[in-house]
Amino acid sequence: MRLDGFQQWLKDTMGLDASTIGPTLVERAVQRRMTACGRAGLVDYWQLLRDSALEQQELIEAVVVPETWFFRDAQAFATLARHFDPLWAVTHPGERLRLLSLPCSSGEEPYTMVMSLFEAGFPIERLDIDAIDISEQALAKARRGLYGNNSFRGGDLGFRDRHFQAEAGGWQLPASIRARVNFIQGNVLDLGFLPGEARYDAIFCRNLLIYFDEPTQVRTVEILARLLKPEGLLYVGPSEASLLLSRGMTSAQFPMAFAFRKAAPASNPNAGMASGANKYVADKRVASEPTRRAATPLAFTPASPPRASSPSRPKPAPPTLTSTSAKPAPAAATQSSLLDTAQSLADGGRFVEAAAACEAYLQAQGPSVRALYLSGLIHGAMGRDAQAEDHLRKALYLDPCHEEALMHLALLLETRGDAAAGRVLRLRAQRCRTATSR
Repeated sequence: MRLDGFQQWLKDTMGLDASTIGPTLVERAVQRRMTACGRAGLVDYWQLLRDSALEQQELIEAVVVPETWFFRDAQAFATLARHFDPLWAVTHPGERLRLLSLPCSSGEEPYTMVMSLFEAGFPIERLDIDAIDISEQALAKARRGLYGNNSFRGGDLGFRDRHFQAEAGGWQLPASIRARVNFIQGNVLDLGFLPGEARYDAIFCRNLLIYFDEPTQVRTVEILARLLKPEGLLYVGPSEASLLLSRGMTSAQFPMAFAFRKAAPASNPNAGMASGANKYVADKRVASEPTRRAATPLAFTPASPPRASSPSRPKPAPPTLTSTSAKPAPAAATQSSLLDTAQSLADGGRFVEAAAACEAYLQAQGPSVRALYLSGLIHGAMGRDAQAEDHLRKALYLDPCHEEALMHLALLLETRGDAAAGRVLRLRAQRCRTATSR
């Protein structure tokens, strides 16, 4: 009996492609479960796994490593709160706002949704959030609503003071917020996942698709599209953006939120057929989007979660980039605007042009943390892992404790199969947080 059988079982059961986390992690998980069950060999344990639904869940728990915190990638929550503001509640009388967090892990993401909307003035009594995860252990923690310091990251933790009560075991979230979230144990790949469920206004499915192979990614996106309302928002991780574009979805053009909508059928007759470099350039699809309220651009690396209560204002269309090789260096203000342009282009799914804008800035101004970090995200969204890693490492050379760069690089390395290097970076981020909090 070889380990391959267990890897295939995990893929068939939960979609996990072992190559994205490294076979060593799977091997350690199997060995831990064999020891816990008193099974001497792989064949003996395989028989137990086949016969015991309880042991199947235990092995799943052993390979799931939850890594999340409140207001992670805060721009996504800020745009959610601006899009579904109190005016939405007024213009949709009798409707309830339905959101989905998948996978929800230990609850930080769906609870952040509640806090963001509450602080923006949305009547949360009209809010329903379904939060789904395959891990029963993660869901048990989520339902308790008691969190340690690792769930709170960043320089400004004012939201913790506003919404949590300090207790001996950590920070307790009140029942009024916990009541808005319905936690469900589930598997997105199960046949009949959420059968007959009403569609959602927004779905958060961030950093799940990167652990699947391409057929499983496509299947999952189709499931998510089925669950999403025609004008709903689908939030994914930075490295998953190109997949959404290739499946015929269009960028919502929210700054660094990685939010997408289903394209109108008439505006995208070739949905799902994009390939090669064309899948990264969404000019035509973006141009054909229905006109919607544009989000206010956010600071690139916020020190604290945005309050998201400021009114929206239209975002100017990004200018067309031209070669700068034959021109004198622009003024500093113009150079700085290149990064704003790059961010706007990336928000619109125009990754090739966004990468060119970052490169133009770096050529003219030299290395900067913001430019290198943004460039790393853009290359990651394009599937250019080597360039993404290079730029993220350069950003960390300039700022060794840039937490978002550390976490994105850790995720990139883990999905490439280098779980050990990913753990080193996560520990480094934790040490930086500890040093900052002193």
